[in-house]
Amino acid sequence: MPQKVIEAKELMRIYRSSTGFLRKKKKETLAVNKVSFSVEQGELFGVLGPNGAGKTTTIKMLTTLLTPTAGSASVLGFDVTRDAVEVRKRIGLILGGERGLYYRVSGRQNLKYFADLYGVPLQGRDRRIQEVLDLVGLSAKADTKVEDYSRGMKQKLHIAKGIIHDPEVIFMDEPTIGLDPQASRETRKLTQDLIDHGKTILLTTHYMFEADELCRRIAVINNGRIVAMDTPQGLKGLVKDTAVIEVEGFGIDDMVMERVRKLEGVRTVSATVTESKQVMRVQVCDAGELLSPVTKALDCKVIDVRVKEPTLEDAYLWLVEGHA
Repeated sequence: MPQKVIEAKELMRIYRSSTGFLRKKKKETLAVNKVSFSVEQGELFGVLGPNGAGKTTTIKMLTTLLTPTAGSASVLGFDVTRDAVEVRKRIGLILGGERGLYYRVSGRQNLKYFADLYGVPLQGRDRRIQEVLDLVGLSAKADTKVEDYSRGMKQKLHIAKGIIHDPEVIFMDEPTIGLDPQASRETRKLTQDLIDHGKTILLTTHYMFEADELCRRIAVINNGRIVAMDTPQGLKGLVKDTAVIEVEGFGIDDMVMERVRKLEGVRTVSATVTESKQVMRVQVCDAGELLSPVTKALDCKVIDVRVKEPTLEDAYLWLVEGHA
């Protein structure tokens, strides 16, 4: 029977604050609401959700950075509240973004500092640093100051920092956010390499293709609670009776999307914008019936209209828009 490496049981977190000067009003925000899941040894488990859904708060509780308001959680059998020191010895935390590194010293010097901080034995420290530099592909730039690193190189150093003490469990919170496509691809490859080396990983991400490519199972969290948990293929099955009309063009604004959203038979409408184009994805019950009404509702410059099979992103949108 597979070993449960991470376990969350009815995990809750309430943020309390006060507003006002003379007559203070107390405010409570329920950030995580009775979240329960487990992650097996060697699994890459994904957590998806919109901003403010509770993903980062959940990771902070599992990594001992926040105390749960209620419920319990354990990592490798150690309770995250009672055994916080033991948990910290055995986990790595990798964040997206550029903070958390020392820019005026080299990558190697950063890793020496963090190796000492994490208690890597001195006699094997330099060898371990070189192993990690080789793994993340930074050996050639190891002695260059971090301030001269590209964003992708900084993210590689974040990964090196997070695994310098060879943790059994790794938490990755949006590790590819803001990276260019090449750096994102390299980070995904490093993540898969860590799984191939026997690590257990919990990953949060906003990128559906990334979750689809990497994760064995995915929990979708919205408004602090888990609304679905399954394999990527299982989640796609939730919208198997749905087709997607994809419109590529210019001038796809909120008014255009609202007109399309009001059409009978339309399930969800979303749009993505790049420097060169806009793409609107319209989930419909019957593409044959809705193709003409959707096209007529468009008051914008249309480059192309096509019908596609639903993806993990479509299942995600269906879930977070309250259909679960």
